[in-house]
Amino acid sequence: MPYPSALESNPKCIFFTDFDGTITLMDSNDYMTDNIGFGGDLRRQGNKDVLDGNLTFKESFKEMMDSVTTPYPECIQYLCDNIKLDPYFKEFYTWSRENNVPVIVLSSGMVPIIRALLVHLVGPEAEDIEIVANDVADRPGKKQDQKGGWELKFHDDSDFGHDKSLAIRPYADHIAKLPENDRPTLLYAGDGVSDLSAARETDLLFAKKGKDLVTYCEREGVPFTLFEDWKSILETLKEIHSGKKSLEKVAGEGAEEAKQEGKEKETTK
Repeated sequence: MPYPSALESNPKCIFFTDFDGTITLMDSNDYMTDNIGFGGDLRRQGNKDVLDGNLTFKESFKEMMDSVTTPYPECIQYLCDNIKLDPYFKEFYTWSRENNVPVIVLSSGMVPIIRALLVHLVGPEAEDIEIVANDVADRPGKKQDQKGGWELKFHDDSDFGHDKSLAIRPYADHIAKLPENDRPTLLYAGDGVSDLSAARETDLLFAKKGKDLVTYCEREGVPFTLFEDWKSILETLKEIHSGKKSLEKVAGEGAEEAKQEGKEKETTK
C-alpha cells in the first residue's frame, strides 16, 4: 500500500471534504440536473430512493448525469457562471495552507468540473488541492464538446461509483502504525447521500445542518457535529489543532446540539 502523500509533512490534522453543497452553496450536479437535465422532481425522488435503499447512489447519479446532454465545456462554463462558494471556505483554506493541514476533496462529482470551479472561486492556489472523484469520458463515436457527447466515468465499481471510504482507509491504516502522539486527526465534512460511505471513517464528522447526511447519521447512530458554514468548521478545527478542545468534547457538544435541533423540529410539527 503506497504511503499517502498528505502524511509526508507530518500534519496534526488532515481534512477530507465533500465538494458539492459542502464547499459550494449549491450542488453543481443538482443544479445541472434541475436546469438543463430532467428536472428537480425526478432528482429528489432519486435521492429519496437512495436513502430508502431502493436505488444505489451510482444508479441514481448516472440517471441524473445522463439527462444532461449539453456539451461538456458549456456545462463547465454554465456552472462557473452560477455556482457560488461558501463565503468562509477561502478563509478556511488559507488557514489550512498556513498551518500544514492538507485538504483533500472526495467527491462523487467529476474532476474537471471540480477543478475548474475551485480555481474560479478560490484562485490559482486551489490547484494544490488534491481531488479524488469521478471523471468524464467521450461517449462512443462522439466527443465531449458535442451535444450528448460525454458520460460519467466512475472512480470504482462500488454502489457509490466512488466509495469515499476507500480513499480514507489507507490513511487510517498508516496512522494506526504511528506512535499515538504522532497520529494526525482525520476530519470529514459533507452534506448528502454521496457521503454515506465516508460517514464512519474519520475521527470527527461535520454534517451540514438540514441535509440528508444528518438524517442518515441520526438513523444509523453515526456520531457527528452540525455545521452551517465553514466559519464554524474553521473555529472547531483551530480548537482541535491547538489542543484547546479534545475530539471527545467536540463530539459531545455536537451530539447535544443535534439533540436540541431534533427537539426543535418536534415542537414545530
